[in-house]
Amino acid sequence: MLLGLGAKPAPGAALPVRSWKAFGSAAAAAAKAHKASQLVLNVFLHVPDAEAQQAIAAGVLLGAFDDTRFKSKPKTSSLTTVAFEFRAAPAFKPAQALASGAILARQLVGAPPNVATPSALAETARQLASSYPDVLTVKILEKEDCERLKMGAFLGVAQASDEPLKFIHITYTPRGGAAPGAPVLALVGKGLTFDSGGYNIKAGSGSMIELMKFDMGGAAAVLGAAKSLAQLEPPGCSVHFVIASCENMIGSRGLRPGDILTASNGKTIEVNNTDAEGRLTLADALTYVQRECGATRVVDIATLTGACMVALGTGIAGLWSPQDELAAALVSAGDAAGEKLWRMPLEDAYWDQMKSDLADCKNTGMGKGGAITAALFLKEWIQKDVSWAHCDIAGPVWDDKLGATGFGAATLTHWVLGESRRALP
Repeated sequence: MLLGLGAKPAPGAALPVRSWKAFGSAAAAAAKAHKASQLVLNVFLHVPDAEAQQAIAAGVLLGAFDDTRFKSKPKTSSLTTVAFEFRAAPAFKPAQALASGAILARQLVGAPPNVATPSALAETARQLASSYPDVLTVKILEKEDCERLKMGAFLGVAQASDEPLKFIHITYTPRGGAAPGAPVLALVGKGLTFDSGGYNIKAGSGSMIELMKFDMGGAAAVLGAAKSLAQLEPPGCSVHFVIASCENMIGSRGLRPGDILTASNGKTIEVNNTDAEGRLTLADALTYVQRECGATRVVDIATLTGACMVALGTGIAGLWSPQDELAAALVSAGDAAGEKLWRMPLEDAYWDQMKSDLADCKNTGMGKGGAITAALFLKEWIQKDVSWAHCDIAGPVWDDKLGATGFGAATLTHWVLGESRRALP
């Protein structure tokens, strides 16, 4: 077969990583479609460098993957062997690690909500720690632990569900420990395994309630990054992977519009929309990584707003950060991963929409600029001396043709790799 690589780049410019990744994925998909058992890849006209070779290999692994767990008669792929005819032998370990993390994220997001429960996410975290005991440890906080830490925002969202909440904390520690003076990194993922909207129930054909299993896409990306980094074992920085996981359901114990919650840092929140629940869980998770872990650089990732989908569509994640350096590093990490991020404004004037007469703030604004006001809400839980960024992946977490994409796992991995390199003497 012949596969195109897209538009020819400008003179002196290189093809973007996403083109090479898409090339590998398309080749594997075409081979499967034609029931080929062997695939040999060669590249004409362009000479892929090491980064491009790894992107091709990762694309092949992702394109070859089929999630058939829930089929009564799953089909087995005929593709058994892939060979690469490159001038130099590529190092495939990074590609395998990145692909395995993205595949884990795809499996978690793709699983139905009666399977990918908060308890299932916690068990996934335990399995990761047991598979990589030299670098990963895990701690699971139960409801009583969260009550002791006064996580009123997280507990409020979880209180209507019969599924027990799980607060998941994985720690990556490099062999030999972190480098002296290295920043402490934290990745925080939104872990709503199903979001009904609560009493502001998702209703109508555009509500996407049937797809709200993907509302834990941020948690899936964080767990996928933990798996990739455990295989790559970067020296330099310790990393905390934190997920406040629960369901947002309706019941007699459920959160009501008008309720006031107190988060673990003492801030009070007037809930004017129970469907803006992810930011409530993230508020306590962000407080936790700063207070309990000493994190100095924090990235949260979440399927947070439909407004971000309206603004950027389904192929680009929104990015907010007060720090130019951190924002640029994440965009660069996305480029290396073949995932698009676009920096959005933190318009402080919009915070007026979030002011409450009864509490410190409301959990939603007036409807305009909703993705921005959501980011501004999260910013309220960040200490002044902490670098922070927020990624809204509501659009690219799901593809209507392919299903779960695993978006974000590779970007987070590349960001941690870059921070680790900078931390080394």
